[in-house]
Amino acid sequence: MAYTALYRKFRPSNFDEVVGQEAITKTLKNQLRTGRVSHAYLFCGTRGTGKTSIAKIMARALNCEHPTEAGPCNECPTCKSILNETSINVVEIDAASNNGVDNIRDIKEQVQYPPTFGRYKVFIIDEVHMLSGGAFNALLKTLEEPPQYVIFILATTEVHKIPVTVLSRCQRYDFKRIGIDTISQRLKTLCKSEGVDIEDRAVDYIAKAADGAMRDALSLLDECISFLQNEKITFDAVLDILGASDISIFNKLLDDIIDGNTVEVLNILNDAIVDGKEIGQFVTDFLWYLRNILILKSTNNDSSLVDMSQQNLQNLKEKADAVSKETLMRYIRNLSELSNKLKYASQKRVVAELEFIRIMTPQMENNLDSILDRLSRLESGTVIQSAGNMKVTEPVKEEIVELPKATYDDFMAVKKDWNSIVENIGGKAGGVYREATVEPLKSGGINVIFFSKMYYDMGSGESTVLDLHSYLSEKYGKDIAIEVSLRENKVAQNTRYVSIDEAQSKINMHIDIEQ
Repeated sequence: MAYTALYRKFRPSNFDEVVGQEAITKTLKNQLRTGRVSHAYLFCGTRGTGKTSIAKIMARALNCEHPTEAGPCNECPTCKSILNETSINVVEIDAASNNGVDNIRDIKEQVQYPPTFGRYKVFIIDEVHMLSGGAFNALLKTLEEPPQYVIFILATTEVHKIPVTVLSRCQRYDFKRIGIDTISQRLKTLCKSEGVDIEDRAVDYIAKAADGAMRDALSLLDECISFLQNEKITFDAVLDILGASDISIFNKLLDDIIDGNTVEVLNILNDAIVDGKEIGQFVTDFLWYLRNILILKSTNNDSSLVDMSQQNLQNLKEKADAVSKETLMRYIRNLSELSNKLKYASQKRVVAELEFIRIMTPQMENNLDSILDRLSRLESGTVIQSAGNMKVTEPVKEEIVELPKATYDDFMAVKKDWNSIVENIGGKAGGVYREATVEPLKSGGINVIFFSKMYYDMGSGESTVLDLHSYLSEKYGKDIAIEVSLRENKVAQNTRYVSIDEAQSKINMHIDIEQ
């Protein structure tokens, strides 16, 4: 007898066997019990979360001769014919390969004929987002007003590609990612029934690697069982099979990155590649490791959100004390970008090495995260060398330089140069202040005026104002006071500001200014 993959062998046969989607299964069971069944359903969510399984259960439950509280009985002739895929009342269509107008016309022809047995004809269209525009248009009328005996169940992983006209004609159900604990418990139950000896840590790691998809978890478990045959599945064996890395490697990698030890970092990458680890998975695992450290640091060492054994948790807490939050966020942001790049890179190793070198030299970047990282290092007394190595010196003593106060002529210079200021300042501040105008303050300085509440909220933020103040201080060598105001009537003051020299030239006489 041909071998059946675990995800097919243990596909749920009724609603009660579906895990992680209790809200959806409860709603569908209530609809079946009360007879309030919709003519069209849209199941959307990430892969492996139970969309197709529930669609098949629903199709059997609608036609079951002896329905139960959990859905279909799976024993009556109708259920058995649907399970054997011999029933003409349930039509499954893969829209990825049947996405043309002609395919939808075939459906429209089948809709005309009532079921030969049972109550409903059910059309399950998987990956419905793959239908062409013409196919969607051809389906619309039938989807809106099908015969009473026809029910459509559409499934997709990319709901954003579904036309609004289709969405409005369906009851939408969003399938959530299945929790790690739920997947882990399910895997342990299946392993017990299959007589598989496996460590709890190994099960937990497989559950985490599945990323919320039960089907992926079963496929990974199937792979491990096939590799080890009748041997015990250990945590270390799972790491080897899946090309993952132990936490001790990441501990050393983080230490070397913080120390700027480029040679050791590149050696760790090289060892991972030589050991057969997929570099994309290596980066993903390291990201998860950094995420756990950031969570601990941001929640005062609250471990409830960290999926990790107690033996590694203490080590992670020590790491959280050794690195700043700004540095961690920069690492995570850069490595997330690296993870996306690796999906399409032909030279994955080169791309990864370049990114890790860049991470160790924040002076190579000009974004806000790298600047905050460099400031954090300076505050702690860490000096970043251009070669990528770092050494600890005595904390740098701050030199306080008091700038002279701005004068009226300084304001006139700011007003004249305002457009070039917002262009040169760049970043968020430049984009926000482009929507503002400036007027003088009676007490000295400038009043930055916004006419939109949205831009005012962004422009009055402490960090944004600080960016503007820093730029003006550097450009003019003066301490220019800044006030931010909202003028919702959208009317600027009808006042023209002129310098003393301009006023004298206009009226052709000397003006004495009393201080």
